[in-house]
Amino acid sequence: MKQIVAALCVVSVGFMSSEPSMAQVSSGESAVVEVAEAAITRVAPRRWVPGGVVSRNDARLATSAAGRLVYVAEVGTEIRAGERVAKLEDEALKLSVEEAKAEIARIESQRAASERQLRRIEQLANNSISQTQIDEVRSQLAMLTAQLQQAQVRHRAAVHDLSQTELRAPFSGVVTERLAQRGEYVATGAAIAHLVDTVQLEARAQAPLRLASFVKPDMELTIRVGDTQMNAKVRTVVPVGEERSRQFELRLILADRALRVGTPIEVGLPEREASEALVVPRDAIAIRQNGSYLMRVRADSTAERVPVTTAATDGDLVTIEGDIAAGDRVVVRGVERLQNGQKVTVLTRAAAMPKRDSRAGAT
Repeated sequence: MKQIVAALCVVSVGFMSSEPSMAQVSSGESAVVEVAEAAITRVAPRRWVPGGVVSRNDARLATSAAGRLVYVAEVGTEIRAGERVAKLEDEALKLSVEEAKAEIARIESQRAASERQLRRIEQLANNSISQTQIDEVRSQLAMLTAQLQQAQVRHRAAVHDLSQTELRAPFSGVVTERLAQRGEYVATGAAIAHLVDTVQLEARAQAPLRLASFVKPDMELTIRVGDTQMNAKVRTVVPVGEERSRQFELRLILADRALRVGTPIEVGLPEREASEALVVPRDAIAIRQNGSYLMRVRADSTAERVPVTTAATDGDLVTIEGDIAAGDRVVVRGVERLQNGQKVTVLTRAAAMPKRDSRAGAT
């Protein structure tokens, strides 16, 4: 009976032990891991703010003429700068141009006759022709000259009005919306079509006003598009906060021309000036309810569990505090399955962590 009780006690102790002993871990098979070195570098914690891809040329095109629409480009039509987007009926304006031409021709004829009369009078000037008669002819000639100038102005105005019946693209783009349909009567200044430039793109974001002092033109910032990260240069910062949201706007130059207008993005803005800190890759940190830790690879190729405290993040890097020094090798692949003291085999070394620009706090 005593032997049975003793055996049950041994089995119970075996079940109560949830962690393998150091000897058991050390004698087991080594785990294949990837490592990176902890390093001290200049980083600045980032604040990710939402934004989007916008076009630098985006307009609702309108005409300064009024009339019935006879043509509007279809949605999706690619238009080059200077090409026709819409056309209004123009018969009445064509008649106005012809009328102005006829008026010019009539006045030119009268003015030519007045010039000939003045030349004859001046050649025959004698006692029988008074100075008053000469002055009258000269006055008539001056009046006809003024009338001719007025008629020419009316002609140019009629030609201009006629040209306004054709709505031409101020820049190259794609028609994204018809704001008026063929056959409709549109008033002066009414929007007819929405034209968007799909080549000249940039990123637009709004951020809390307190971050404005850390963002400067030409600064390199990181943007995220889904799971992809890329760099973008700040084109301009609008240092004026919106009254309700207390946010400012910034625009960034996009290097990736494959992005579409309307694509949602996130922009990483520095929350403070960059400072030196000990950092490790984000993948090196294991987070548990009782705290965070990482696995350091010791000189004898065994893993050591080291509790750490994460202070801030900057992209793929995490600033840490704990019993870690610059140059220590930390596991970045296989952290979750490692046990303290377990043998490891370093298959490959993770790529070196990038140097940071202290001005931008970005890669």
